[in-house]
Amino acid sequence: MAGRITKSDQQLRPDPRHGDKTLAKFINCVMHDGKKSVAQNVVYDALDLIQKRIDKDKAEDFPKESIEVFHKAINNVRPDVEVRSKRVGGANYQVPMQVNQRRRQSLCFRWIINAARGESGKPMCHRLAKELYEAARGEGKAMATREQTHRMAEANKAFAHFAW
Repeated sequence: MAGRITKSDQQLRPDPRHGDKTLAKFINCVMHDGKKSVAQNVVYDALDLIQKRIDKDKAEDFPKESIEVFHKAINNVRPDVEVRSKRVGGANYQVPMQVNQRRRQSLCFRWIINAARGESGKPMCHRLAKELYEAARGEGKAMATREQTHRMAEANKAFAHFAW
């Protein structure tokens, strides 16, 4: 049933290592077939790899902790607008619309995880670490998906008056 209210936000427990609910939600999204401990190991190994890379690079104006890199990557990839298909007078229009907060987060998680899963040849923790680090710097496949979504919304701005 669409639009029903659940208590999933209230029932979600923070992750054990950092005490962060956003990271716990991300771990749940990475999880396959109910194997939460495997997903936790993948995400925590990715954060450890990011921390090693931060310690090695020591870049200016870049977060010093891996959890801060994670949050910066999430904030960078979050979309502001997206296009939705609307049928008006027998024609379908791609109408740009604002994205609500929950959908922004779920799209962001989906894009990062799909970009990491789309690579091949390396363990998932390495691919996820690479994608999160690049997203924090404003690069990578997830950021390209976001930019493409924003470009599509910009191109279809003429149909914005159909958004009701």
